[in-house]
This record gives sequence, structure tokens and C-alpha cells, in this order.
Amino acid sequence: MVTVKALVIGGGGSGSGAIGGGGGAGGYQYNSALTVTAQAYTITVGTGANAPAVSNNGNNGVDSTFSTITANGGGGGGYYPGDVGNDGLNGGSGGGGSVGDSTAGNGGTGSQGNDGGDGFDRVILKWTSGGGGGSSALGVDATTDASGNGGAGTSNSITGSAVVYAGGGGGGAFLGTAGNGGTGGGGDGNVGNGASFTGFSGTDGLGGGGGGAGNAATGGDGGSGVVIISYVTADFGTCTGGTKTTDGSNTVHTFTSSGTFTVVAGSSGWGGKIQGISPGKVNDRAKANIDKIQGVE
Repeated sequence: MVTVKALVIGGGGSGSGAIGGGGGAGGYQYNSALTVTAQAYTITVGTGANAPAVSNNGNNGVDSTFSTITANGGGGGGYYPGDVGNDGLNGGSGGGGSVGDSTAGNGGTGSQGNDGGDGFDRVILKWTSGGGGGSSALGVDATTDASGNGGAGTSNSITGSAVVYAGGGGGGAFLGTAGNGGTGGGGDGNVGNGASFTGFSGTDGLGGGGGGAGNAATGGDGGSGVVIISYVTADFGTCTGGTKTTDGSNTVHTFTSSGTFTVVAGSSGWGGKIQGISPGKVNDRAKANIDKIQGVE
């Protein structure tokens, strides 16, 4: 039995237009000991969600998959339709809720991250919305004066260097302060009135949520996800797929787009690698036992 480390990040949700909530980060899934066999595995890297037209909730990102692991796309942010603000959408991390005249939208639920922040009732014309959830922290709720920041992402060193993945998008605002994107690729929200005050996009390859927009503008796109696989080089043959790098005694495959990861067994095979005993040692012990049976000292 051989194992790999696997990090799978879903595509980020888009922020919403029209004083919209921030998009939720793509789902964060990490397995430090995933069993693999010699075969070709299909890798799906989820794209970040494209932001819709102004008067719509943000869209959800696309799921990323490898073997038995699925990381869900992030939830889109809710938009401001008038009296009752729209809720953020559920996803890997939930989208932020929008402002409302009387009732603000709630943040969406995160299945593999955190919930988005809630919007705020419209008060003294500040009009503020919630931040999208991140893999390590909730999206921040809006206040009277400020839209919520996106939730923080999670640091992982599977490539050999620490990188933060899956941050939520910041909420958009009309006259208050826009929310900042969460660490890990979350896009900032924007503040203002007019089509130029679009939300900022999440970072590709990190699964960041897109930022919410100011009034009468579109939200930011979600960032695409990623699949990263690392294993002890000596345990495998020449495996293929993605961008291949090394980290000390490990080989790392990084997929920023969909593809195939082909697992190849080492030259001695894997049949003898049981309970930490290498095939060579198994063969030596077997020969010694046979010699004993045959009376050979």
C-alpha cells in the first residue's frame, strides 16, 4: 500500500453586483495519506464563477475532484433587490448576504469551509453587505458603516513552501467602506455608485471568492481552484500529469487545469512493501526460510 498527500481546492464563488455580498471561497480538502494504486486518475480543477449581470446573485464556483476527494465550489454572494436583501449562496464556503431596506440577507452555509457574513439593514444610506466565508474563518458581518471582510484562508506547505488557499471575497458597499478580501486569494469589494465600481476578482489557483460590487455594478469573478499531489519519490515509478516539481525527497504534481494523474509503481513493485518492510528484505527473508526447510545452512 502506498499513499500520497493531496490538496484539492474548489473554484471560488463570484461576488454579487448591486451592493453585493462577497463570494465564498472554494472548498478546502486535504488528505495527508490518501491510498493510490497504479492507474490513471482523472483530475478536475474547478473554474471560478463568472460574475453575473448586475441584478442577480453571484454564481457558485465549480467543484474540484481527485480520486475520492471532492472540494465544492464556493457560494455566490447575495445582491440587493430592495426591501429584503438576498442571502448568500451555500458552497464550499458560503457567500456573503446583501444589504436590505428592512431585512438584510444572511450569509450562505459553508460545507468545507465557513459561512458567509450577514448584510446590514439599510441605515443612514451607508448600505453595506457581508463578506464571503473562507476556509479558516467566517465571512465578517456588515456593520452600519462597513461591509464585511472575506474570511481568511488556510496555509498549506504541500509544495514545499507555505501558501494560503481559499480566502473569501469582501462585501461591496454604496457609501460605507467596502470589505477586504480574505488572505488566500479573496477579492476586495468595491464602494460607489455606477457601473465602474465592480468587485475585484479572486485569485486563480487559490480558489478565492470574488468581491462584491458597489451600486449598479457587477461583482468580481471567483478564482479557479487547484489540485496538488505530493509523494515520496523513491516509492514510485515515473508518474505523470500536471506541472512536476521536486521538494527534497518528494515529487509534487500541480494541476491548475483539468487533466490526468498517472500513477506508476516503483521498479520493485509494491507487493512486498508491507508494514514498512521493503521488497528486497522480504525476498531475503523468504530465501532464508526456504534454505532452512531444505536443510541448507
